[in-house]
Amino acid sequence: MLRLAIPNKGRLNDDTRSLLADAGLEIRAASDRALVASLGGEFEAIFVRAQDIPELVADGSADAGITGWDLVQESDRGLESMLDLGFGRCRLVVAARDESGIRSIDDLADGTRVATVFPRVTARFFAERGKRVTLVPVSGAVEVAPHLGIADVILDLTSSGSTLRVNGLREIATVLESTAQLVVARDARAERRAGLEELVGALRSVLAARDQRYVMANVPRAKLDEVRKILPGISGPTVIDVLNGGEKVAVHAVCPAQGIYRTVNALKGIGGEGILVTRIERLLA
Repeated sequence: MLRLAIPNKGRLNDDTRSLLADAGLEIRAASDRALVASLGGEFEAIFVRAQDIPELVADGSADAGITGWDLVQESDRGLESMLDLGFGRCRLVVAARDESGIRSIDDLADGTRVATVFPRVTARFFAERGKRVTLVPVSGAVEVAPHLGIADVILDLTSSGSTLRVNGLREIATVLESTAQLVVARDARAERRAGLEELVGALRSVLAARDQRYVMANVPRAKLDEVRKILPGISGPTVIDVLNGGEKVAVHAVCPAQGIYRTVNALKGIGGEGILVTRIERLLA
């Protein structure tokens, strides 16, 4: 049985549980505090800190793990992503005080003090740009470091940038974009990797379906050319004769969830009736 390391708390835990459940991999644990659980009877899940997952996967204690790409990069271990899960989106940025006059990396003098909880990523980022900086490792509350005079700039995570702005900080560079990833060791044994491909396929089908809707409607047969424009679908809409439908036929198609109201209005505009929009559990293109 393959072992999957999962974040034990926070938003990553919630989103991971939701994704796995949608893929038919229900987490079955002896109690809410259990550190090990069955995952749909196909895998074994272990619950650990998100920052520990890269080490566990690299060392072979877990066959794969779900964690943020920022933590994978900071671990500097031989890991690769099998699937971008899309949630937990954030950015690792360099920020300076508004009144500092620093507007870009080029404005940083040699010896600039950088406060961060990502010392490895920070060292690589500035070294690649030929900047000699002084690292100031901290364990939290990075935003306060410039105000306390212990650092000139910070390198930290942000989602919207609002926390930085509230604390009088301005972004001057983006270091990397991060989302939750399903990661494995680059040197993972072939049979282990092959066993995980089935998991990847299941998760990918769920992710593909989340932004899509299934649309069904009865439309005039004479309007099918217009229907093709409204419902392009994956390879065009499916057209089915309706019993005693007269000049009406049923059309079925997969459409993007975004702007679905426009699709519905367009179908109404050409005489569409009985329009039904449903969610999709899985989508395999």
